Amino acid sequence: MAKRNKLPYLTKLIMKLAPKVGAKVVVEPEWGIASQIIYKNGVVRSLRYLSLDLNHTASSDIAKDKDYAKFFMEKRGYPIAKGQTFFEDNWAKILKNKRTIFTAVKYVQKSGYPVIVKPNSKSQGVDVGLVWNKKELISALRKVFKGDRVALIERYMPGRDYRIVVLGKDIISAYERIPLSVMGDGKSSVLALLKQKQKSFFASGRDTQINFDDARIKMKLHRQGYSLTSILPKGEKIFLLDNANLSTGGDSVDVTNAIHPGFKKIAVNLTRDMGLRIAGVDIMVRKGDIAKNPRSCNYYIIEINAAPGLDHYVTTGPAQKRIVEAMYLKVLQALGKKD
Repeated sequence: MAKRNKLPYLTKLIMKLAPKVGAKVVVEPEWGIASQIIYKNGVVRSLRYLSLDLNHTASSDIAKDKDYAKFFMEKRGYPIAKGQTFFEDNWAKILKNKRTIFTAVKYVQKSGYPVIVKPNSKSQGVDVGLVWNKKELISALRKVFKGDRVALIERYMPGRDYRIVVLGKDIISAYERIPLSVMGDGKSSVLALLKQKQKSFFASGRDTQINFDDARIKMKLHRQGYSLTSILPKGEKIFLLDNANLSTGGDSVDVTNAIHPGFKKIAVNLTRDMGLRIAGVDIMVRKGDIAKNPRSCNYYIIEINAAPGLDHYVTTGPAQKRIVEAMYLKVLQALGKKD
């Protein structure tokens, strides 16, 4: 079997919790990614990286496709960021669709900069970028098309970014996501501060890998008049990415006990309306915050994740670790019931 310390966080957690529900876990030995959870009553469930058998496959697939998911969310009355999909050249030819990089440039020239560019089927903030001009747009789209045939361009509508984790009718956790940042000490370069932050992640057991060569970081620094070699004044905090994913080095502030019942209801209802039982609902609150009544706020749904990764969240404190373990114990109990 793959070494236990090399296994995905969720696999290790399920192995720890399975005996509590009378189950055993069999892990594929070479890669450690795929597992089976075998219950005493004969029920067998599967685990692959972050995906468990709790959600139906088709519903999960739709959630993974940001464009499809946005269509169905908007159809059910949920506010979303307006946008359009565009296709890699060869894929566009196969689809006989003219929405390529060329038409993307014309689209944004008409709608206006800045815009968010993201892969349609990736997660964890991979290749998500904020672009301010034609050159950056073309570069961002080419980057996306190296790993995805479809790119999504959305209006840039900043605010406070929240992840709400739903299991059935329950809110398991909620936290605000803060983009990757560093605080100046008056003597260290931005790169040195980033490396210090990376060390602090490892010390806390968080396996987030900051990409020091990320072009988005350099671009963000340039817009603020800095570079990786700049020495920040003591006490000055700067943000280095525009997306707030924990997987790209963002921080989290737990708001599980502060979230307003109205936002709880929105997250639970959206999860159900998308055919899911477990989900991470990402909400951007542009006016107000998650503790206030949604009716008095300006907000929209960023996306919904059918396999919410909690491996970064769990390292933020002992309370968060207990929340996650209690959640997956419930998941295992639910999975063990015969259909």
